[in-house]
Amino acid sequence: MASNYFGYDFKVTPQQPAVEILMAELGFAGFESFVETEDGVIAYIQTTDWRENILEDIDVLKSDAFSISYTIETIEQVNWNEEWEKNFNPITVGEKCTIRAPFHEKTDSEYDIVIEPKMSFGTGHHETTHMMVEYLLKDDLRGKSALDMGCGTGVLAILAEMKGAKPIDAVDYDNWCYLNSIENVERNKCGNIAVFEGDAQILKDRKYDVVIANINRNILLNDMKVYAECLNPNGVMYLSGFYRNDIPDIETECNNLGMKRVETLEKNQWVALKFVN
Repeated sequence: MASNYFGYDFKVTPQQPAVEILMAELGFAGFESFVETEDGVIAYIQTTDWRENILEDIDVLKSDAFSISYTIETIEQVNWNEEWEKNFNPITVGEKCTIRAPFHEKTDSEYDIVIEPKMSFGTGHHETTHMMVEYLLKDDLRGKSALDMGCGTGVLAILAEMKGAKPIDAVDYDNWCYLNSIENVERNKCGNIAVFEGDAQILKDRKYDVVIANINRNILLNDMKVYAECLNPNGVMYLSGFYRNDIPDIETECNNLGMKRVETLEKNQWVALKFVN
């Protein structure tokens, strides 16, 4: 039976950076997917994950710098998919990689990725995913083992395989993301990606040349030690899912674990950092 969702339609003035902050905080509270609108953003959460005080710790709602109001409605999963199909357009990153839906025509991009995100995060439209794709396009991944932590749709793991990485583990704690990643891995005929449902605890005794983690700031800081322990000597770690003002905390934690920042990307106050050990 399909899951029902609550859709919170937020009207935000002024929109930036309030919308980005709102999505980040809602994501940490359990909201699974977002659609930006002309007036703000619609945020979706499964009714089974919803709780009455779900917005209690959303600090941006209490800020005097923004005016934010919202309405709530119950949404069937199938209706979300119909809305997504009406609004999802292909994107091209770096003139080499196109991320599109199954109903879009095949492109002549070097890396033509087909993603059906449903309720999962990671179509390439969000700044953090876009920047992680940029990193993977620039670097040589041939023959390198990789981890896509918080894989969402599996798009970064899929691109890593297309760039020659193997073997690859894609991990997400959310069951919907886990199932969606399996679908997308199969859809793109990837043979070197294993998808796992779980969190950092399942990484014990695993080792990788490349760690990709596009996750909320607090989860990154909490689990960074585990990621660092998974990284082989001379390994590379790509991190995103946080803002420019979070860099000091992220960098301090990485430095304490023997990693050095070597590159920074930024889009609309979101950042992606590349570390080496």
